[in-house]
Amino acid sequence: MNSSPPSPPSATTGDDTAQHARMLGEARAVLRAESAGLQAMIAAMEEGDGGLGAAFIAAVEGIWSGNRRVVVTGMGKSGHIGRKIQATLASTGTPAIFVHPAEASHGDLGMLQKGDAVLAISNSGETAEMADIISHARRFGLLLIAMTARAGSTLAQAADIVLLLPHAPEACPIGLAPTTSSTMQLALGDALAIVLLQRRGFSASDFGIFHPGGRLGTRLRRVCELMHAGESMPLGPPDMELRRVIVEMTRKAFGCMGVVDAHGRLLGLITDHDLRLALGRDLDHTLAADIMNPTPQTIGPDLLAAEALRVMNDRPRPISSIFALDEGGHAVGILHLHDLLRAGIA
Repeated sequence: MNSSPPSPPSATTGDDTAQHARMLGEARAVLRAESAGLQAMIAAMEEGDGGLGAAFIAAVEGIWSGNRRVVVTGMGKSGHIGRKIQATLASTGTPAIFVHPAEASHGDLGMLQKGDAVLAISNSGETAEMADIISHARRFGLLLIAMTARAGSTLAQAADIVLLLPHAPEACPIGLAPTTSSTMQLALGDALAIVLLQRRGFSASDFGIFHPGGRLGTRLRRVCELMHAGESMPLGPPDMELRRVIVEMTRKAFGCMGVVDAHGRLLGLITDHDLRLALGRDLDHTLAADIMNPTPQTIGPDLLAAEALRVMNDRPRPISSIFALDEGGHAVGILHLHDLLRAGIA
């Protein structure tokens, strides 16, 4: 085994510097070309435009008003883009599947159902492998939405709605590798998914249902999933003696105690800081109501845990525990900073 240390990097020569400059120039040219394609698509969707803008609205309304599942299909690079569009649709509340056009001809046409919308993606509109899925859509009256750059193509002519991509040169210097065209397809698919999301009134809580795992799922957890409830909460009546308040706060170890009425409505909060200010007072004759804060910060149990963390920190003096109240003001739980840390939110 060679245990010698790695050689230090050699100094950059003038030739290397010139080559690196050329490489960065080529990279910027690709980004400019793809950006120009997106700008052309934005212009084509301006309000009042009878082309892409009107077709886009028709596609959104056709999917939403018909409560349709979207079957996305595409071949090659368009297929890769289609898979991403399908995943984005599905994760934002629009039921969607991807069907490979070649596999469709060998049994997967059975995955298409009455009432589906087919989103067929092909830059040329002449992808031979898509013939059977197009024919199937026409035969069974499925809504066929074409995403293509050729208005006179076979796909465009067969479709109910044509999302016609404006002409924009590929970023590839030989004009063959799908670059600008695939970026435009992806962006238009994202636009379709997000507008449908907004059309449905899809919320962050809804999003969390489809993303229970990973960092994103963690951030979408709600307070009610992490808070302590029932006997775990440090609570006491307003006439509880200071001596008993100390015992309750020590036993529950949240650094605070909620003061509640006979119905469980929160009247105030006593913290460790309040106890320190009360040092020297008579432990048997000083009551919880005498030292509590009558206007403590609280949250609702359905609040996102990440938002609860913001509430706890967005103060001159951050707090480590916070009570969750229902609509009637009843204490239903308490959330500690350690709960957020364990959940990976803080």
